[in-house]
Amino acid sequence: MRDHSQGSEGPQGPEDGGRAEAPPAPAVWTGRATNRVQWLLAAAGAACLALGIDLAVDSAWTSGPAPLVMAVVGCVAAGLLMLYGTIAFVHVAVRVDKDNVEIRCGHIGVPRTRIPLTHVVDADFDPRVTPRQWGGWGYRWRPGKGTGVVVRRGEGFVVRLGDGRTYTVTVDDAEAAVRVIRARLRLLRGRSAAA
Repeated sequence: MRDHSQGSEGPQGPEDGGRAEAPPAPAVWTGRATNRVQWLLAAAGAACLALGIDLAVDSAWTSGPAPLVMAVVGCVAAGLLMLYGTIAFVHVAVRVDKDNVEIRCGHIGVPRTRIPLTHVVDADFDPRVTPRQWGGWGYRWRPGKGTGVVVRRGEGFVVRLGDGRTYTVTVDDAEAAVRVIRARLRLLRGRSAAA
């Protein structure tokens, strides 16, 4: 979504032979993705919760307490699960700094994943990430695919780790995220080669 750069960009002057260099990586890159459709699911969860509360407060059930308790508990549990599941994954925020790739979900930022760049092998752009590939929205894990944070359909990036695991994240301007992560990896490799 944003590519915050600090410093000047563009080719260098004739003092280095007119050779163009890549622009410096930004100090911190942040991006996010939002899915407004999930607010409809949150409204459905709130309706289930309200129904459960209404049944508990104003019930005219004559068939005994067990069916009433089951209906109340079922409605309240379903409502709370839908509310948390949708509000927690309405958006994802990604932050790439000089040391980490941090992925935070929802308004409270949980679950949060911090991946040290020293564990990252490479990053790739994926132009088409869909909830169907991952079995739905949210924080997902699939055998053979790795971990995914999927809040909407569209572009994302895939971070490959040294132990073979992968993280896929849907985020706006994922190509910029990949460029920044790769630039950070080149800097880290340059430092370790010089040491």
